[in-house]
Amino acid sequence: MNSFDRRLPAATTRASLLASSTVLLMLPVAAQAQGQNAGASPERVVIVGEKPNYKADAPDISKLTEVIIDTPQTINVVTEQVLKDQAVTNLNDALKNVPGITIGAGEFRSMGNTPTIRGFVARTDMFLDGLRDFGNYYRDPFNLEEIQVLEGPSSVLFGRGSTGGVIEQVSKQPHAGSAISGSVMLGTDQTRRATFDINEPIDGLGTNAAFRVAGMVHDANVTGRDVVEAQRFGFAPSLALGLGTPTRVVFDYFHQTANDIPDYGLPYFGATPAAVPRHNFYGFASDYDKTGTDIGTIKVEHDFADGISVNNQLRYAYYTRDFRFSEPLIATTIPLSTPLSAVNVIRNVNIGRAVDTMLWDQANAITHFDTGDIGHSLVLGMEGGHETSKPKFYNNTGVPSTPLLTPDEGQAFTATTTFARFATNTKLDSFGIYAIDTLHIGRQWDITGGLRWDYIDTDYKDINYSITTPGLIVDTDHIPRTDSFFSYRAAVVYKPVENGSVYFTVGNSSNPSSEEESLIVSSRSFKINNAFLDPEKNQTYELGTKWELLNKNLLLTASVFRLEKINARVPDPTNTNLNTLDGGQRVDGFEIDITGRITENWQIIAGYSYLDSQITTNDVGAAPKGSPLMNTPKNALKFWTTYYLGGGFEIGAGGRYVDSQFTQNVPPIKTVPSYWDFDAMAKYQLSEKWSLQLNVNNIFDKYYYDQLHFFHVVPGEGRTAFLSVNFTY
Repeated sequence: MNSFDRRLPAATTRASLLASSTVLLMLPVAAQAQGQNAGASPERVVIVGEKPNYKADAPDISKLTEVIIDTPQTINVVTEQVLKDQAVTNLNDALKNVPGITIGAGEFRSMGNTPTIRGFVARTDMFLDGLRDFGNYYRDPFNLEEIQVLEGPSSVLFGRGSTGGVIEQVSKQPHAGSAISGSVMLGTDQTRRATFDINEPIDGLGTNAAFRVAGMVHDANVTGRDVVEAQRFGFAPSLALGLGTPTRVVFDYFHQTANDIPDYGLPYFGATPAAVPRHNFYGFASDYDKTGTDIGTIKVEHDFADGISVNNQLRYAYYTRDFRFSEPLIATTIPLSTPLSAVNVIRNVNIGRAVDTMLWDQANAITHFDTGDIGHSLVLGMEGGHETSKPKFYNNTGVPSTPLLTPDEGQAFTATTTFARFATNTKLDSFGIYAIDTLHIGRQWDITGGLRWDYIDTDYKDINYSITTPGLIVDTDHIPRTDSFFSYRAAVVYKPVENGSVYFTVGNSSNPSSEEESLIVSSRSFKINNAFLDPEKNQTYELGTKWELLNKNLLLTASVFRLEKINARVPDPTNTNLNTLDGGQRVDGFEIDITGRITENWQIIAGYSYLDSQITTNDVGAAPKGSPLMNTPKNALKFWTTYYLGGGFEIGAGGRYVDSQFTQNVPPIKTVPSYWDFDAMAKYQLSEKWSLQLNVNNIFDKYYYDQLHFFHVVPGEGRTAFLSVNFTY
């Protein structure tokens, strides 16, 4: 047995090793490859009557060749079964299972899901099947098999960004079996939701083929939050050709639309959120947030003999948004001693619309071979494409205020004037090339080295309109900029036994100024202070261990880490219109997670993270040295567990503790308090194919702040019950 043979299960566990690329067929790897073919996708195996394990075995990213236990990085996986058991209907709630993540509130220029990972905003670090999912929309999990969170800088895998980590959404793919499943849900918050998932083999196409389609319709309010409403519709058809053969092709299309009444929560009064009832809504009932998402993908994969596979993904994505929201603000000139009944709330109404697009191609070649007694798992790849972002923003004057204690959301929206304020047109042409090699030395040692080079050509234009003379253009900018940077990763893994590993990894990432497809740094002043700066640089060190216990049904992981931004952007003390790269930020932390099956009837997903974050420099105009990073709780605990009682009955319970957080770390300092929150579930199997499920979220009706921003905060939902009827054929 050669030194690579012990790695074969890692590759064969993968659900897909994507596709072929004409360019990569020319790479000089075939001649040296030896051993068995590890690239073939396995047949889907379904064990009738056995509930899927919460534990996942392999990362979905094709650039990662090892199983999770042998991958030198913290990886949290939220499986489809967890999503079903918790009755999750949005990505934000799914991410509450990961202790290192907090959720930010939407803002003017960037709306939709805004997670923070290990202290750093990851809004642009969300991926769908390995390709960036940039859109400003709230993601619904109806078409997801699982969600994988890779923590720590990972530019060697993903290019720009990934400072705190990335979120990989794994979409449902066609398989060889015939299956129909779905759910109908009703909730005390007026939730009305239905989903379906149909997979069917297709004859007559000359190859092993299958068609799969998932769909969703969703309409819900939010318990304890007056007026707020979410309406979504989505469907995702896909066609797979060549299942179980060396050459496989998958055509995917994803569509989701939403028409919401957005929630911009509560204002601050001084250093903390105003002490008002949770249900207070300070916008207008006619506010809206309309988004459209259309993503088409072609994936091709081919397995050669001797352990070589090549893959290619080509994607076009088209995102639209049209919104009007009302952000509640209290004038800072109002004394804190003022009775709340005498305080009025300013409605900072902003209107905008945007179109974002992405045309992207990613190609990889994966080969397994030996050089002497050393086995190799080598990934060579390239990716690149064209991205555009065209938002236009409007401001208003003369919008009526509303009382802090008794806001009038039914008041008709009126404004003295509504005028164009700012418009941008950003184009990004990007290219990246990378190589990652994992050396298998005997049965106990792996050494991984990876190197990547990225090139980003930015063409940014804007139009700045007058705030006193509607329609008058007062300034324009046209800023072409080119950035390039190298990324690396080095790691060593030691396996004292087959079911355990200890690893140390070091890596980096980069944040160019155009990372968010814009050079705007403030949606209030529309300044472009970072336009002429080089990318920020981030460094991480992580020491960890992973163990598969209880016959490999349970995964226990633990890690300690340091994540440091060595040249953070801070205000230029000599020019308020510019920033410099003289700042520093650091997060030292510890995380422990446990996922999987404790007994045949008992499953769990749980984690604890400790994040000691701080500003490491003392820069004029920036947060003082020693200040914690924003939206970064020092302690966070998340857990969820289910137990099958027998006789068709199953129960579950979970909760989370989130420590107090700074939502603004420059004067005036703003904070939100810590909180506990608990959920529960009960399920009854009516028959082999039908089940009845009851979920209760926030069972003690805790009033806490869930989505955070330095100008407003959004409370979490009140006590909410969902009753679901589920079916599987």
